[in-house]
Amino acid sequence: MKIIEAINRIDSLKHNTYSQSDKVAWLSEVDWDVTRHIIDTHEGAREEPFKGYDDSTDLQTELIIPAPYDKAYLLWMEAQIDYHNGEYDKYNNAMEMFNAAYEGFKNYYNRTHMPKGKKFKFF
Repeated sequence: MKIIEAINRIDSLKHNTYSQSDKVAWLSEVDWDVTRHIIDTHEGAREEPFKGYDDSTDLQTELIIPAPYDKAYLLWMEAQIDYHNGEYDKYNNAMEMFNAAYEGFKNYYNRTHMPKGKKFKFF
């Protein structure tokens, strides 16, 4: 999913008044977390470090979490909208669904990529 696709989908699914900049920042938060806690802890991580997204980022940039796990981005933005609107019950529900989607991706990644480890030297 591309940044603009995620933003357009959340805007069509959930009425909100938040700016595109806000949503790009929210998407950046997710990908920072994915990079730091999942991808960088496994072999074969990206050559170039993740720098985050901001207003200068091309909106055609591909987000890190692939389908079918990419619904996590929509759930994260939904939770952020609810949180900033003070709708905490809705926020809690969206976060529960986000956590399940995120955990699904994390489990998939852990199954399909070798974790980094210390080299053991046997004497």
